[in-house]
Amino acid sequence: MIVVMKSDATAEQVEHMTAHIASLGLTPQVIRGAHQTVIAAIGEERAGMTEALEPGEGVEKVLPIMAPYKRASSELKSERTVVKTRSLEVGGTRIAVIAGPCSVESEAQIVGIARKLKELGATGLRGGAFKPRTSPYSFQGHKEEGLKMLAAARAETGLAIVTEVMAPEHVPMVAEYADVLQIGARNMQNYQLLQAVGDSGKPALLKRGMSATIDEFLLAAEYILDRGNPNVMLCERGIRTYEDHTRFTLPLATVPYLHEKSHLPVVVDPSHGTGKARLVPPMCKASIAAGADALIIEVHDDPEHAVSDGSQTITPAVFGQVMAQCRRIAEAVDRSL
Repeated sequence: MIVVMKSDATAEQVEHMTAHIASLGLTPQVIRGAHQTVIAAIGEERAGMTEALEPGEGVEKVLPIMAPYKRASSELKSERTVVKTRSLEVGGTRIAVIAGPCSVESEAQIVGIARKLKELGATGLRGGAFKPRTSPYSFQGHKEEGLKMLAAARAETGLAIVTEVMAPEHVPMVAEYADVLQIGARNMQNYQLLQAVGDSGKPALLKRGMSATIDEFLLAAEYILDRGNPNVMLCERGIRTYEDHTRFTLPLATVPYLHEKSHLPVVVDPSHGTGKARLVPPMCKASIAAGADALIIEVHDDPEHAVSDGSQTITPAVFGQVMAQCRRIAEAVDRSL
């Protein structure tokens, strides 16, 4: 539930209500707006709690949070969350672009592509050091050596590093090198991993599971938020349907729907969402028109010889064209790129 304080409520009254909420076995979260303060009371609600809170001094009203995801809900926080780290800002008026190869192959490769991407306007660098692959015989990534290569690219360009973490025990090591911890689609409901990423305090990019509903997606984000980490980005990367003309189906209606239901920024991954390089540019443009706060795109100098996901990867030349086209669309929807 949400305790809405009066506009003239004093700091002492807010502190008193925070303590009172905690005494009822709920977790208080104070949210200070420009004109009013609200206190979220999160936890298992029991009969009589509303009546216990409403008479408090400085309280204007007590409202239930209807969504099962409490901290992620726009009912709790109407102001949009903006996630900032180094060169990357997601959720503001400027649309962020995270780009890079599917896998980190060598230091020369990742540093070279990072230089090109920064020149073309990317604000974050993606690259897999740990690679979850369907086949156990496929390239699994360079692991910590790959993280060191990403760190070298950041030192060279200043681009924030976005890379995937696959297991709770890997979180401290990946967090040492990365600026954003990515949780892949296959791990969206790995609750121990979600909690570990939440405990790390690092910004998180949470990808939607390929068969997950929106409520399941937002409840996964809730696990991270519940550990006191507010910096969560939701990534729509396509879902599995009966269609076979693309690798997945990229449902862009997800973007405005998530903006309606949650205050968290929304990222779109057109590379995994289509699985076809030729479809990436039009879906980038469509994502911006739909209201995406950021794009995450796979880019490689030589997709034909990439060690993973070459078929969905665009070249730097195509990336430059996409950036130019997307800037025009961003202006049309009162944003910038």
